[in-house]
Amino acid sequence: MPWWTPDRHADRRPRLLARNAVTAATRAWFAARGFVEIEAAGLQVSPGNETHLHAFATEAVTTAGERSPLYLHTSPEFAAKKLLAAGERRIVSLGKVWRNRERGPLHHPEFTMLEWYRAGEPYETLMADCAALLAVAAETVGARRLTWRGLEADPFAEPERVTLAEAFERFAGIDLLANLEDRDGLAAAARDAGIRVAEDDVWADVFSRVLVEKIEPFLGIGRPTILCEYPAAEAALARPKPSDPRVAERFELYACGVELANAFGELTDPAEQRRRFEAEMAEMTRVYGQAYPIDEDFLAALAIMPPASGAALGFDRLVMLATGAERIEQVLWVPVAD
Repeated sequence: MPWWTPDRHADRRPRLLARNAVTAATRAWFAARGFVEIEAAGLQVSPGNETHLHAFATEAVTTAGERSPLYLHTSPEFAAKKLLAAGERRIVSLGKVWRNRERGPLHHPEFTMLEWYRAGEPYETLMADCAALLAVAAETVGARRLTWRGLEADPFAEPERVTLAEAFERFAGIDLLANLEDRDGLAAAARDAGIRVAEDDVWADVFSRVLVEKIEPFLGIGRPTILCEYPAAEAALARPKPSDPRVAERFELYACGVELANAFGELTDPAEQRRRFEAEMAEMTRVYGQAYPIDEDFLAALAIMPPASGAALGFDRLVMLATGAERIEQVLWVPVAD
């Protein structure tokens, strides 16, 4: 039955009302801490510059018939950082973003992103934010546990912190830091761990296979997990960790084996950011035969942006886990047509 039939809507409605309650509680949480809610334009000159991030393309047409390409944004990140450069200190966005080639139990081509930034504050502060937001969502709907497909996590427990190096060793028996620039070494270790590696896989492909197959399913079980200190090569918009530049100030939040949030200590070096974007787009061209333009205004804004930390959380997934939903469409008022 279509989602709009009365019987099916009646089944879905309790979770949709719960979503509204979590939305209101989340906004109140940020307002109480002095955050200003912003609205980023959905249409951007660049949707982002990450190899495996796919956008919806369109174009603007003037009254004279002149055409210029535009994209639905995959994140409000570029706009938010321009506002930090303009002088904002604490900002939050709760709005729609669009990503192509993504649909499944945890993915939807149009979804809601909760994204927030703290100027002049360390990225460890965002870890506390993430833990608090899990508790806010659960308390709002009266959930004692977050659940997904038989897995559970306590939303009120302090998250466990695990570095990528620790996770690779614990779950796959791989010394990640010893193989940071060694594709063949990492591939051999991955094969020993039972992971199929193709001959044309680059280092990042092997890294992702290990993460997805051997590590992610075991994160956030019992209590949330903060997976931190990603290899610098896997953190395109994050600054290197001062005490160990081999890794970056990046973490992801997991509950019930589900990735919920991605956070950075933000990179503010425009020359280094350009280098990373160009490398990502070269790899995207190699893999997919296309690339996206670089937002020159964004790079110019980075030059005057203050040190900051930022996080992006999949709001629909948070509602899913708080309400026990198994598919993302169960918590969307109006899903995109198949």
